[in-house]
Amino acid sequence: MSHIHEIATLTSKGQITLPKPIRQALGVDVGSKVAFELKGSQVVVSRVAGPEHADPAIARFLSLLEKDIQTGQHLTGLSAKLARSMLAALKQPVDFDEEIVGDVTL
Repeated sequence: MSHIHEIATLTSKGQITLPKPIRQALGVDVGSKVAFELKGSQVVVSRVAGPEHADPAIARFLSLLEKDIQTGQHLTGLSAKLARSMLAALKQPVDFDEEIVGDVTL
């Protein structure tokens, strides 16, 4: 287990902001839930695992895409450059938990 030491300031309303290294280590972001456990004079903060969020817009898009693929509608061939890039990417290991750094062009 890695050791991270960060300090947060308590506001007049009893609130704190979890420092970024702590948020990253816990894997929490906006809307995530955290639990606090008091152990003697120490407070242990942990991520609360919740149900995966299902975005209805993405679900509808994927359904539409599936129908297009099944019927062959609205599909065009991949450019040779894109196809080569995709094939090359298959050989690279992928860490889905790795933070994306820099700009991403889609």
